[in-house]
Amino acid sequence: MSLLILGIESSCDETGVALVRSTGDAVPTLLSHALHSQIEMHQAYGGVVPELASRDHIRRVLPLAQEVLAESGQTLADVDVVAYTRGPGLAGALLVGAGVACALGAALDKPVLGVHHLEGHLLSPFLSADPPEFPFVALLVSGGHTQLMRVDGVGRYQILGETIDDAAGEAFDKSAKLMGLGYPGGPALSRLAEEGSATAFKLPRPLLHSGDLDFSFAGLKTAVLTQAKKLGDELEARKADLAASTEAAIVEVLVKKTLAALKQTGLKRVVVAGGVGANRHLRAQLNAACAAAKVRVHYPELHLCTDNGAMIAMAAAMRLQAGQQQANTDYAFDVKPRWPLDAITV
Repeated sequence: MSLLILGIESSCDETGVALVRSTGDAVPTLLSHALHSQIEMHQAYGGVVPELASRDHIRRVLPLAQEVLAESGQTLADVDVVAYTRGPGLAGALLVGAGVACALGAALDKPVLGVHHLEGHLLSPFLSADPPEFPFVALLVSGGHTQLMRVDGVGRYQILGETIDDAAGEAFDKSAKLMGLGYPGGPALSRLAEEGSATAFKLPRPLLHSGDLDFSFAGLKTAVLTQAKKLGDELEARKADLAASTEAAIVEVLVKKTLAALKQTGLKRVVVAGGVGANRHLRAQLNAACAAAKVRVHYPELHLCTDNGAMIAMAAAMRLQAGQQQANTDYAFDVKPRWPLDAITV
């Protein structure tokens, strides 16, 4: 059986729409996707303004849907299931995507399906040219989330470790803000780090030797603040070195904890997903470490690391394939701004 799934993502500051084709037990394929980023709009405020984000999603989602349909040569009547991000995320932003998806479903008399945003990231490497196979260890590094998981199949997730305070993405963004790098801070810090020395400053590697697989990056942010104050007027001249040292600390913790998770589980495959997964140094160091350990590494395509509709359509397709969830025609909806991944229920 072949299904055409329209996916809508609106959990934060990107509006994404995509079409995925699911046929039998084969890995679903991406037909087309379109994305609008609100970064430019939020830059003036130094971060995401939820109300502005919601209003912009309202403006963008239908034109993006029309763009995706035109690009794929499909029509709304061809769509079999409408999927949307149900959570976690900004409540108002989530309500836009959920409302549009359920209205489309009702108008077309087609079923709808709410998807967990992090499950979308987790399964996004299946959209790549080199899709993984179950089981694998997953390093999920997206926004306010940093988690290591054992993944035995769709919907079969065991959390091995997670952040107890700041996530890796927050450590990048907050450290960048302390250095005056603007918004979004993570990519700006990584670009600046290319010009600096990763060993210029001795920064902490929180919980590196804790004996478990949990993360903590709040102490690193404090250390960056202390170092920036200590530099005083010299900060501008040493900013690239501080950025490189900060990035090195974050990457080392992520890589070594991932290797520890592989050792603990005995698995020989790792998947990296989420926005921080696009970081060049993280990929290089993880690739080298995993090659030495004879472990396969899988990533999403670079343009699918950030939030997007393709991962939502893909997660919906894979949940339907695996019998983990049924799309429904009850068009009443709710959203879950806080929704732990291990609390997914049908």
